[in-house]
Amino acid sequence: MFPLLIFIGVGAMTDFGPLLENPRMALLGAAGQFGIFGTLLLATFFGYTIKESASIGIIGSADGPTSIYVASKLAPHMLGPIAVAAYSYMSLVPVIQPPVMRLLTTRKQRLIKMPYTSRPVSRVTRVLFPIVVTLLTGILVPLATPLISMLMFGNLLREALVVERLSKAAQNELVNVVTIFLGLAIGSTMVAEQFLTLKTIGIIVMGVVAFALDTAGGVLFGQLMRILSGNRFNPLIGAAGISAFPMSARVVHKVAQEEDFSNFLLMHAMGANTAGQIGSVLAGGVVMALLSGGG
Repeated sequence: MFPLLIFIGVGAMTDFGPLLENPRMALLGAAGQFGIFGTLLLATFFGYTIKESASIGIIGSADGPTSIYVASKLAPHMLGPIAVAAYSYMSLVPVIQPPVMRLLTTRKQRLIKMPYTSRPVSRVTRVLFPIVVTLLTGILVPLATPLISMLMFGNLLREALVVERLSKAAQNELVNVVTIFLGLAIGSTMVAEQFLTLKTIGIIVMGVVAFALDTAGGVLFGQLMRILSGNRFNPLIGAAGISAFPMSARVVHKVAQEEDFSNFLLMHAMGANTAGQIGSVLAGGVVMALLSGGG
């Protein structure tokens, strides 16, 4: 229940406006999940079972609640180290992402400016968006419905503008209380016999790999969008396709401004970042759907 409750708060804090203004950013949210499946394949070569490998790969979603939810379903005995890795690397996004971003782009590409033109999104669109996403997810990826519905329910509280007290409570008191209980619940599973093992070290190492592959997948897809747009799209934005919201968008903005202080990519990156939140949940649902019946 804890990851689901946290997602209500996350949804209430998330503004999907930048994504609705520029829907093509949803493609980057999908590309930013490459690390999940790349790490899944890599982990199988190191002796992890397919379900354990999937649970390790989901660290690449850069989404703590999703990582915990999927691990609790597929590999509950690995819940402790996976939670530690997921939340640790989310805080290290400013350290992990920039080297990968610079490696896969040239200075000329990082200097590409993308003027931001705000296009108003109607209140009807903002209210319908969480409802439509929930319905489509229920049809296409049923196992992701619990997570995505809680995320979108929180967002609906925010956008409806008629339950402000509940929206604020979800953003503050609910998230704070549930985070404490979540930490206590997961901490109680970290007994030495299960936590202080070589497998735990492997999970921590592959968590870094998952984040790096996610970043690389997003940037490379950003390169494709740059080519298709005639060099008018800055590929750095692809790195924000992971779910570490809003840290990843800020990192993209910071790296761009290191090259040119007048280059503002924050709002473009926010669109990709919010898409990454949805993409990470859908990826988790796909993983569970593929493996829920297997051993």
